[in-house]
Amino acid sequence: MAEKQTEEKKSALPSKSNFSEWYNELLLTGEIMDVRYPVKGLYVWFPFGFDVRKRTYAIIRELLDKDHQEALFPLLIPETEFMKEAEHIKGFENEVYWVTHGGKNELDVKLAMRPTSETAIYPMYKVWVRSHADLPIRIYQIVNTFRYETKHTRPLIRLREITSFKEAHTVHATWDEAAEQVKEATRIYQEFYRRLAIPTIVSKRPDWDKFPGADYTMAVDTLMPDGKTLQIGTAHHLGSNFAKTFDIKYENLNGEQVYAHQTCYGISERSIAALISIHGDDKGLVFPPEVAPVQVAVIPIIFGNSEDIIKACSDVAEVLKKDGIRVALDTSDERPGAKYYRWEMKGVPVRVEIGPRDLKNNVATIVRRDTGGKETAPLANILEEVRKRFEAVHKSLFEKASNSLNERIINCDTLEEVKERITNGIARIPWCLERECGLAMEEAVGAGILGVPEGDLGSGTGKCPVCGKGTQNMAIMAKTY
Repeated sequence: MAEKQTEEKKSALPSKSNFSEWYNELLLTGEIMDVRYPVKGLYVWFPFGFDVRKRTYAIIRELLDKDHQEALFPLLIPETEFMKEAEHIKGFENEVYWVTHGGKNELDVKLAMRPTSETAIYPMYKVWVRSHADLPIRIYQIVNTFRYETKHTRPLIRLREITSFKEAHTVHATWDEAAEQVKEATRIYQEFYRRLAIPTIVSKRPDWDKFPGADYTMAVDTLMPDGKTLQIGTAHHLGSNFAKTFDIKYENLNGEQVYAHQTCYGISERSIAALISIHGDDKGLVFPPEVAPVQVAVIPIIFGNSEDIIKACSDVAEVLKKDGIRVALDTSDERPGAKYYRWEMKGVPVRVEIGPRDLKNNVATIVRRDTGGKETAPLANILEEVRKRFEAVHKSLFEKASNSLNERIINCDTLEEVKERITNGIARIPWCLERECGLAMEEAVGAGILGVPEGDLGSGTGKCPVCGKGTQNMAIMAKTY
């Protein structure tokens, strides 16, 4: 009966080839998020999903804490401050939630619930920045933000409450120093995603798609299983635009009062969406070891006398735990197949099995979640063997995801080619960088220009498909979330 129930469970998860259904079902079955909260666009983290979130955000904290400081600014922003930066507000005016009453009393000044925190933080920077000695300032916070999203909402991807928005806000003496900070921000994000085994593309967004109020925007994208790209990080050079609005000045070495230059950069729980979507399969979640809530499941395979096998499994679990590995010892009464299913669904990177034959030979069977490959390893070296599998799992996941991304970057010479092939991934095509040509390309294809990517991907020779002008810039185009 138990085996029959297991088979029924296995068939409950749609195939990943039907990505939308698979994704929504996996969030619930894998206990990441519950979508049944009675407000559209707001979702609830299950404890298991919150554990994934906690471990994922621990990585970004580790990377930022080397030269950033974490702080916390208020959720509510006075309308008088919020409305100061006209271009910035224009980008968010249709997304703002307003608090108009305190109890039954109408407020004298409406309060915006932060869609992002520039207008909450920069009035304080005006107070804090006095001298060149105060710079640079590098502060970040991890908070919830609210946006009245009118498009189709999707858990972790497009929400009305972004529950895990990491935003950094820096202040510098010069434009060039701020530009270097933008480069550093994208470097940090690339390292963050490497640790999640997620390949990324960094590109400079076209002017019409930059952050409202910024000089320019750099974006980090990845490719989802359905062929759409997901923006999973941005870094904005704000120049002195916000400094002039909020009067953020410092006294330079000559005793002059000059405007500061700023950056801001952020990621959200879209990082978790990418983690789940790129690595998961038809059996459920697949996690890199660093962020897996359970890294190893130890399963006794019992036939007849069970005491020696259970003791051996307990000893293995203790050895691993003492080294800081997160272990689940499964001594439940379920059959092995049901146990395998449960831990596979949870994305546990490594499974250790010990049965009578294993015990007789003083070995354990080690099973990798990513490949399903089985190998035996001496019990005496179990810690070293498990650690080796961790490295192999992470390397394999990153290579598989990178190969999938690279295979779906398609070189095109004409807009007709882009239109035909863009549903399968990312189109790479020459672009002269002129705004009129770029907008015409987007209109013709029905997809956006992500920009000119960094590195070899953004270099090449060809002719702009609109004006015919020769160019050495290669743009990437894609369907996006």
